[in-house]
Amino acid sequence: MAPIELARLRAWTAVPAPRYVGGNRLVLLEGGHQLFPRMHAAIAAARREIWLATYIFHDDVTATALLDALCGAAQRGVAVHLVIDGFGSNAALPAIRRRLAGTAVRLEVFRPLERWWAWLQPGQLRRLHQKLFACDAPAGNMASAGADRDAPSGAVAFVGGINVIDDRFDLRHGWSEQPRLDFAVEVDGPLATAVHATARAMWARAHLASSWREEVRTLARSAARIDRARALMQQLRGAAELAAVSDTSPVSAAFLVRDNLRQRRAIERSYVEAIRRARERVDIAVPYFYPGRVFRRALRRAAQRGVRVRLLLQGKIDYRIAAIAAHALYDELRANGVCIFEYTPAFLHAKVAVVDEEWATVGSSNIDPLSLLLNLEANVVVRDAGFARALAARFEAAFADSREVGGAPARAGWRGWLRRAGVAWAANLYLRIAGITGRY
Repeated sequence: MAPIELARLRAWTAVPAPRYVGGNRLVLLEGGHQLFPRMHAAIAAARREIWLATYIFHDDVTATALLDALCGAAQRGVAVHLVIDGFGSNAALPAIRRRLAGTAVRLEVFRPLERWWAWLQPGQLRRLHQKLFACDAPAGNMASAGADRDAPSGAVAFVGGINVIDDRFDLRHGWSEQPRLDFAVEVDGPLATAVHATARAMWARAHLASSWREEVRTLARSAARIDRARALMQQLRGAAELAAVSDTSPVSAAFLVRDNLRQRRAIERSYVEAIRRARERVDIAVPYFYPGRVFRRALRRAAQRGVRVRLLLQGKIDYRIAAIAAHALYDELRANGVCIFEYTPAFLHAKVAVVDEEWATVGSSNIDPLSLLLNLEANVVVRDAGFARALAARFEAAFADSREVGGAPARAGWRGWLRRAGVAWAANLYLRIAGITGRY
């Protein structure tokens, strides 16, 4: 094996494998109209603490109502922590600060961009793209197909791709008649502990970046500075020791985080290995699609061995450059048997997949260089036939409302090669500016 290929193999196998734990109950939620009422219920029931991390927290009616609920929880003594991304929430940040003034809600901004020179700081292209919510509220009637409704309920958490913004509003394109297609999952059980730890870590990272001088002074004055420093490092890592659960019922699931430390390729590896094992079907829905060579090879080989591989991509375009990148791969994939559908009723924002009858994922990660190599992302991966069936049914409904890309794939020629080369050059240039070396 060539040295370069050997190095890549070692880097890939060094990625921690997903740790699945049982004893969870999950609910698949489509759109904010299903997610936000359940978040409001969890906030109303919270008694100790609430942690919310999101890319976009807007200032429309939907977002303001959630902000009011958080303020109400803080007023009754719940410790409320909110961290939002400085780029995704930049426009609404002044309104959010005004609403939170005088309240006990502790707001932090991840890599703020309120001053022009902030763009000159390293790492600004790496954004907080996770959508996480965790609190101590019981999950009530949460259940998935085949789940034991009498199982004990612990902390409740939400993970997915849904930002805190009205389903029918887009920051670039304004209001639309149809809501965007997006999903989240509600988690009740051991996995909620990991979501809680990661949300805390995101808040702690943003807080330390803005208040590190104060933290250093507090640490220096502390009599138990070693214990305090150890606790701070554990919080920053998002470490959560999940109790071993030998029984994988009612639902076995893993919580995956993509960061720029140990878990750089955790989500990508989970996708690729599931596709490599696929025997019947691979359905993927994602708005921004420009995977690396390993991911594309896995899709091609799955289709070539008879697996039905379908991609649901954007038909209503929000970012033209992202659409150009995805279209540059159409001919290559279709020529190898991959079916491509474009979702046209509204904007597609879902980041979900189903493989065969038991593997599914819901989260924030796109399949492009920004999500796979730069941004902080979080996905729940589920091994459960009932959950997979529920998500597969949503896929079928979305495919029915989409148009399949038809016609014979164009033969490879200099125009196609030039288009792919141009997109690849732009992607690698962006990654190098962001501090990522190597080919994508």
